[in-house]
Amino acid sequence: MTDSHSPQPPVPVFDGHNDTLLKLEMRAQDGRARSFFDEAREDHIDLPRARRGGFAGGLFAMFVPSVRDQAQVRALSNSDPRHFGRVGQAEALDCTLRMMARAFRLERERPDQVRVARSHADILAAMEAGQLAMVLHIEGAEAIDPDFAALDVLYQAGLRSIGPVWSRQNIFSDGVPMAFPSSPDTGAGLTDLGRELVRRCNRLGVMLDLSHITEKGFWDVAGLSERPLIASHSNAHALCPSARNLTDRQLDAIAESRGLVGINFHVAFLRDDGRHNPDTPLETIVRHADHLISRLGEDHVGLGSDFDGCVVPRAIGDVAGLPALLEAFRKAGYGEELIAKIAWRNWLSVIARSGL
Repeated sequence: MTDSHSPQPPVPVFDGHNDTLLKLEMRAQDGRARSFFDEAREDHIDLPRARRGGFAGGLFAMFVPSVRDQAQVRALSNSDPRHFGRVGQAEALDCTLRMMARAFRLERERPDQVRVARSHADILAAMEAGQLAMVLHIEGAEAIDPDFAALDVLYQAGLRSIGPVWSRQNIFSDGVPMAFPSSPDTGAGLTDLGRELVRRCNRLGVMLDLSHITEKGFWDVAGLSERPLIASHSNAHALCPSARNLTDRQLDAIAESRGLVGINFHVAFLRDDGRHNPDTPLETIVRHADHLISRLGEDHVGLGSDFDGCVVPRAIGDVAGLPALLEAFRKAGYGEELIAKIAWRNWLSVIARSGL
């Protein structure tokens, strides 16, 4: 008989975006390597804290930075994305392979605890087995060559999601600057190669993530893709007028495609003043959730934390703090069924609809 006073296990969370593989790789290169399987004082995600927070898995991004220091990134955040500098294909592919290899090594080191998931069925099996489900995602497609040979190889290795562009230009599209206040209509859309990337991803069953693309690029993908539109880590422009957030018209298009928006925890994409202030109340996230649900419906909103790549509200802190956010939803009147949808079910549903 279960003790009614014993703590209940946390609601599982399948999250749309984190930069943990990059953090692990950068620390290793800097001589500050840490084990993913030991609790750390730095960064946002390791396995012990993930277990405490109910973090069951998510899309693990492989991002190739133009600059390595996060303070430099923030200093450039109100600049044109071209100021970040382009990354060459060979460099990007090398860095991407290193992060991908790191994921495979985690799986090989603790196969009972980590699984690199390549399908909807894999994710479900991992969650049922108590394994952390890692879906591999490229944030900015600089690693992909104009002949798409790398795309085919990376897909066979396990890649299942691509953001064609980060907040800088590449051969596929322009990216939006992280400017505030600003419209997302800041530059050009897809190039001819970008259009071909969309077609090839559709054929392979690779999800396309629109979180960093310009508004023109968004509409180019919307007019071309046969799959649900996904913005893995973006918020409502109506509440926070950052170029990185989505207008109501974009949200309506995502709803029409039966896609999904993952709520980004980065405080500068949540606050109406755009400040990098960790003392941002969880009610600010709830307000974005309310707005997204009003435009998309309850079945098309999830979480896209941006852990290990952003300034998180202090009330969450790291992945162990996810239950605090879910409790904020409860206090706002969200029922358990809706909380479960936002926490994990909607992500798994859109992954299935995307053909994975």
